[in-house]
Amino acid sequence: MRKRLFSFLLVLFSFPMFASSILIPMDAEGQKNHLKAYGITYWVLSKQQKVQWLLNYRGGSFLLPDGENIRKECQIRGVSFEILSDGQAQGILDEISSPSKNQEAVILEKAPKVAVYSPKGNQPWDDAVTMVLTYAEIPYETVYDEEVLDDKLALFDWLHLHHEDFTGQYGKFYGAYRAAPWYIEQKQQAEALAAKLGFNKVSEEKRAVALKIRKYVIGGGFMFAMCSATDSFDIALAADEVDICEPMFDGDPSDANYQSKLNFTKTFAFQDFLLERSPLQYEFSSIDMTTKRGNVSKESDYFSLMDFSAKWDPVPTMLCQNHTALVKGFMGQTTAFERTSVKPTVMVLGENKINGEARYIHGIKGKGFFTFYGGHDPEDYQHRVGDPKTELQLHPTSPGYRLILNNVLFPAAQKKKQKT
Repeated sequence: MRKRLFSFLLVLFSFPMFASSILIPMDAEGQKNHLKAYGITYWVLSKQQKVQWLLNYRGGSFLLPDGENIRKECQIRGVSFEILSDGQAQGILDEISSPSKNQEAVILEKAPKVAVYSPKGNQPWDDAVTMVLTYAEIPYETVYDEEVLDDKLALFDWLHLHHEDFTGQYGKFYGAYRAAPWYIEQKQQAEALAAKLGFNKVSEEKRAVALKIRKYVIGGGFMFAMCSATDSFDIALAADEVDICEPMFDGDPSDANYQSKLNFTKTFAFQDFLLERSPLQYEFSSIDMTTKRGNVSKESDYFSLMDFSAKWDPVPTMLCQNHTALVKGFMGQTTAFERTSVKPTVMVLGENKINGEARYIHGIKGKGFFTFYGGHDPEDYQHRVGDPKTELQLHPTSPGYRLILNNVLFPAAQKKKQKT
């Protein structure tokens, strides 16, 4: 009898306890591919399984249900994971729930349907968001002006604005590239599309698109924008029914004293900004900090993420999840936002205090949310026209790209957790 009991105990303790959960660690030491870890989380959500996002726990780790298919998928995609027993998983959740811990477990319920607003001819590597979505294996659909004006945005939970110019000034490339074949071709294409959609000017058509996107957000949509799609979007809203374009852009003079006619109550994030009147300047307004930064070197260009209360402010905490609080800076047509131009109702999530820059901001509009992120490519410091694409397999742990993917998962969060 004793021999049988010994044999039974030997078998029992020779195997691990029943594993009920998979932990995907997101700290610097525990995860070898942070970007693909988001893709695994999205994939699990797409299988109608819930995930817990452990805010401020090991860099914002994910707690998944255990399953052989999930383990295999992690191995295939090169994502680090740990198998937890029932007791271990509960121990982590108990630790997180302690009032003394600035941590929280947020339930992610469903995979958001993602749309990227981008011209049909653009390659995925033209834009950081499409690059990281592709690398993380998160599916998305491309929409542009026709779909937006046809109210197709209602089909999506999350919308990213490609590096668009919503003012109708063709990206303010006129000074340097007006004779370039690609500039001439893109201008002709934009004019043809505007005419096809029933508009006399590209600026009028783009403003109508911006207003539709504004309506989408107010109705409950989640919008994310980078680089020039941030300030040019707000400028288009402020300039509703005001002609701010010079003749080389739309064929007729701008309105007299158009600066005084801007309506800042219509904008999402910015106020009291001054427009750049010269068509030869590669700049839209005083919002952008690119030319005001002084002698900031690549080696010293960083911004810090803000620290929020995970239990009371889970939304900004989600958006700031990372394995470092210090993120490398990177430039773009719109590199960063002048702090004095940011509305007081808008949260600053990332900043460079020395330069007076807001790099990463978030706000609420109606029933929806928006996030603006300055710069073009988190792993290409000074991206220029014609530069080669970024190879994300060389940057699988990029903190700057993690901020983008935080926003992609944000709409999946259980709504009752959103206290912001």
